[in-house]
Amino acid sequence: MAHRYYDLLSLTVLTALEVFEASARHLSLELAASELNLTSGEISQQIKVIEDALGVPLFVRRGTGVVLTSAGQDLYTELASIFSKASDVVTTIKHSGRSRMSRLPPPMHSRRSG
Repeated sequence: MAHRYYDLLSLTVLTALEVFEASARHLSLELAASELNLTSGEISQQIKVIEDALGVPLFVRRGTGVVLTSAGQDLYTELASIFSKASDVVTTIKHSGRSRMSRLPPPMHSRRSG
């Protein structure tokens, strides 16, 4: 059985990390739902996917809001940094991509003999 290069769980969990990050940033499932155009129920389901995969709670629900657990704070701190860096790279590529592409040589075509 092949093992993944990075221990990042399944794609389902990776997708749910965006939901977690927004929920943690807002400390509100409702605000995260509004930002991501999802229902609060869908937000809760995605967070449950991550919590089940990790085996620890990430939030404690208090009244109408949520508070991060220690594990949730650790995950949020890293995700916020990673997402910010990834966003910076994407922005740089978008703004410099055209000028870089115009300097590339034309693609080489293979010639088949025979």
